[in-house]
Amino acid sequence: MPTSPTVTPSTRPRRSRRASSAIERYAPGFTDTVIHRRGISGAQYEEYNPNYVGGDIGGGAMTLWQSLMRPVPRFDPYRTPLHGVYLCSASTPPGPSVHGMSGHLAALSALRREFGVHAAPDIGPR
Repeated sequence: MPTSPTVTPSTRPRRSRRASSAIERYAPGFTDTVIHRRGISGAQYEEYNPNYVGGDIGGGAMTLWQSLMRPVPRFDPYRTPLHGVYLCSASTPPGPSVHGMSGHLAALSALRREFGVHAAPDIGPR
């Protein structure tokens, strides 16, 4: 649900029910499975974790620049200055989503740098 100046602690429960109703339209029975609900504002989320600026858990704007240069502008964005330490998160390419590609690409980077493996291993079913 989009954030607006009209979202207040008193309107959050109503907005939460609206979100559940929208899901219910596509997944009948969803609301019957909800045991508890809790809504917090973007400001509260940022207070909980300062990395969530404005409540954004995806690491900020996904502009073209951010797509290519996050978290730092370098050829291998998964490598850190610490030997053997690699980064994978919503802040590494290809950015925030639920797909696991950041971890896959960070693992390939580690395999290449630490073990000299230049091709992804076959991990598919046999």
